[in-house]
Amino acid sequence: MATTEQTTHPDGRVELTDPDVIATSRYGNAELAPTRLRDRNWTTYNYAALWMGMAHNIPSYLLAAGLVALGMNWLQAFVTITLGNLIVLVPLLLNSHAGTKYGIPFPVFARAFYGVRGANFPALLRAFIACGWFGIQTWIGGQAIFVIVGELAGKGWTEASVVGGHPWTLWLSFGFFWLLQMVLIWRGIEGLRRFENWAAPLVTVAFLALMIAILVKAGGFGPILSQPSKLGWDADFWKIFAPSLMGMIAFWATLSLNMPDFTRFGKGQRQQVIGQIIGLPTTMSFIALVSIITTSGTVLVYGSAIWDPVELTRRFENPVVVTIGLVMAILATMSCNVAANVVSPSYDFANALPRWLNFRTAGLLTGVIGIVIQPWRLISDPSIYIFVWLSFYGGLLASVAGVLIAGYWFIDRTALVLPDLYKSSGRYWYSSGWNWRAVVATLFGSILGVGGAYSNPGAGPFPADGLIPFLKPFYDYSWAVGLVAGFIAFYALTQFLPARKPATV
Repeated sequence: MATTEQTTHPDGRVELTDPDVIATSRYGNAELAPTRLRDRNWTTYNYAALWMGMAHNIPSYLLAAGLVALGMNWLQAFVTITLGNLIVLVPLLLNSHAGTKYGIPFPVFARAFYGVRGANFPALLRAFIACGWFGIQTWIGGQAIFVIVGELAGKGWTEASVVGGHPWTLWLSFGFFWLLQMVLIWRGIEGLRRFENWAAPLVTVAFLALMIAILVKAGGFGPILSQPSKLGWDADFWKIFAPSLMGMIAFWATLSLNMPDFTRFGKGQRQQVIGQIIGLPTTMSFIALVSIITTSGTVLVYGSAIWDPVELTRRFENPVVVTIGLVMAILATMSCNVAANVVSPSYDFANALPRWLNFRTAGLLTGVIGIVIQPWRLISDPSIYIFVWLSFYGGLLASVAGVLIAGYWFIDRTALVLPDLYKSSGRYWYSSGWNWRAVVATLFGSILGVGGAYSNPGAGPFPADGLIPFLKPFYDYSWAVGLVAGFIAFYALTQFLPARKPATV
């Protein structure tokens, strides 16, 4: 089916009839324009490999290891992580649909409900969180380089003079790894796809090798799997389970918004759906099991849970083993970091300043902000990593996901007017480019989700009674509360105070 401006193909995918119709738009550039059908060539394997590359990384490993360090046994940690990833897969696939159907990235998709200008609100919120993740991953990769060089250069490197709380050689390693990723970013999205395809299997082998090494030292699976939970299955466990589950969901809350950045290149809905179902829950369950077994083994071998795989790798005496293991860790970090934490903010920043920033320059901006955020502070403790960093931003982004799902599936019924996403006179202009309904719904969902943010005394930045005390009980369910509240608020506001008629394309 064709209209004067957009064409719907037999498989349901839509493209602009004439791409030049938005060529002069101040709200578009080459990266933000809808992907032409001939360029949508990602297969099921590409999406499965993408998730393998993104999920097989050290922060994913730290999720499971952190739960063990907090007192869960292997079964409790495994169930928590697997359930979390099955839950987050639902909004992730729902929001992925628009990318494949229309060939548009997340910030352009958001324009349909927040307005052509208003989309900068959720896009920049998501972008700054991605910058924080980029910094965390870069710090971890820098630590791996620091250890590798230390194995070869000796104590002169590892015991160098301290600057800012760390050896200056660690800062140097951090800077080198940052520069390495900037080079990969400069190669663009196709360079990233090729890197993911060959890096993902190598990373899998590396984590398996680390687990096998610990199993040998611990005497097999038996002693590891028989370790009792420090929390039991009573109130102590359930008190930690709910916020931990929200943290597991929040780990991919960012991708549940911006998967259109990747699915816009898909050959069809079937390829992206099957690829993601194969890639996310299975891969995360695998890495969780490997991490749980490995971390539980460290309790037997070393007397305490070593939740950082870089630190664990340092314990092995053979320098060849240490070097190979950490090279794999570096590949894992690069694979995840550039895909999950650079692609999205690059589009998001470019959406805010389309005439000034493109994918490459916005990616460099992401790298700079990732340093300014001081990521070494965010992963200093598993409680802060899971209950502060993950839980808080998960609640914020969940409300955005609720708005997008309500708007795309229940209000517009997946029908968008593609050219109007780039116009200042179309159906998505609302009031001066902003749809206040989406903004209010997002703020409402965010306040309910994280307004009661609290920390145990001495274990985080929030007051023990919560930022807003009467909302404290909601914080343990931050992601679920934010998603439901954002969805209901946006749907209700749109129904009772409509801004425009449904699309008729």
